[in-house]
Amino acid sequence: MEINGQTARSSSKAIWTGRILSGVVILFMLFDGGIKLVPLDIVMQANAQLGYPDSVNLARGLGVLGLVCTILYAMPRTSVLGAILLTGYLGGAIATQLRVGSPVFSHLLFGVYLGLMVWGGLFLRDERMRALIPFSR
Repeated sequence: MEINGQTARSSSKAIWTGRILSGVVILFMLFDGGIKLVPLDIVMQANAQLGYPDSVNLARGLGVLGLVCTILYAMPRTSVLGAILLTGYLGGAIATQLRVGSPVFSHLLFGVYLGLMVWGGLFLRDERMRALIPFSR
């Protein structure tokens, strides 16, 4: 793709960095969604601490929602939609952490860190994103 006469191509290192960042997000979200599907005792305890009702169906619903968003993000044709949906999902997690007064850097901002990895990984690995949001040197 060309923007203002310049090619929006990225180096092989940038593409691999984007793939690794995206891979870390995908692996984390698959793990997170998977433990909510079971749901493990730790999930139910965490939900209770966050003020959610003690409901297996709620945990499973959140697990399915997270997994669907993650799968959409992992597939190249739907990765932008997946990133948008993951951003909303993480926004809900951030709002929940804020509501219960969680520690800022370890809990509250974890969703922000993950969101930055979602979009940073997508930007580095997807030429469409680099064309949409060109950074000049």
